[in-house]
Amino acid sequence: MNNYQTLVDDLHALVTEPAVDLVRAALVIARVEYPKLDPEPTIRAIDAIGVKAADQMVDLMDAPMTARVNALNRFFYGTEGFVGNRDQYRDFRNSLLNVVVERRTGIPITLALVYREVARRAGIEVLGVSFPGHFLMRVPADAETGDALILDPFDDGRRLHESDCRGLLQRQVGRHDQFSDALLRPCTSRQFVARMLNNLKRTYIEQRSFPQARAVTELLLAVEPTVGEELRDRGLLAYHLNDFPTALQDLESYLRLRTWTKRDKQEHERIVEHINALKHQVAGFN
Repeated sequence: MNNYQTLVDDLHALVTEPAVDLVRAALVIARVEYPKLDPEPTIRAIDAIGVKAADQMVDLMDAPMTARVNALNRFFYGTEGFVGNRDQYRDFRNSLLNVVVERRTGIPITLALVYREVARRAGIEVLGVSFPGHFLMRVPADAETGDALILDPFDDGRRLHESDCRGLLQRQVGRHDQFSDALLRPCTSRQFVARMLNNLKRTYIEQRSFPQARAVTELLLAVEPTVGEELRDRGLLAYHLNDFPTALQDLESYLRLRTWTKRDKQEHERIVEHINALKHQVAGFN
């Protein structure tokens, strides 16, 4: 059993519930960095913000959804002071919910999570949208206009129209013509959790924090056990950490389980090279 098995078990238990508690799932993820983290203070803090939001919105319950969202934005980003961390976007703490709530700053997905929870307590349903490169929020169809509201959690909850989404896609992936309404569909709770984990894993790898990146990969496999790329990445991270037997086992499994095509030739050759090198390393231990 590895050092993170308890985290893996706890997260797996949460994401297999019929209704996933995203706050508690995010706080399990935060234990990669804060192993003894007590989730209750963060949950109480979000509850308290939600109560204040509900008080602010009490006279707007029958107002059009756009008016209610505008009021919630003023409260969340103005009164409570939540803001996107533009100066230190790649700070790993932007992905840790306890720190985001304490510092009032984060990246799009963690801000969206807090916003969603505060909105729910104030009687507004907000869904996550796993838009390429920039997590968004969606408020179901407004009775006033008949359209869903697409909001940017990183830009004070600003409403985005199709032209804004096309421009955002252009900036993120370089192809505005790939835009479709499907990109604005709500994501599932598992997809929400997986996106949080992928963001954190990428940040840890960029910072060469390989033990933490390996732990996050373990959590990703708990959420999405069929994603072969995570098996590959866990093997490569084990290699960086000189855990050669585990690296060999994971990479051999990845090589065997993946369906390879001619387009994958370079990656296939690279994985085979790693496996051959690892076999020599492991043989040297015997």
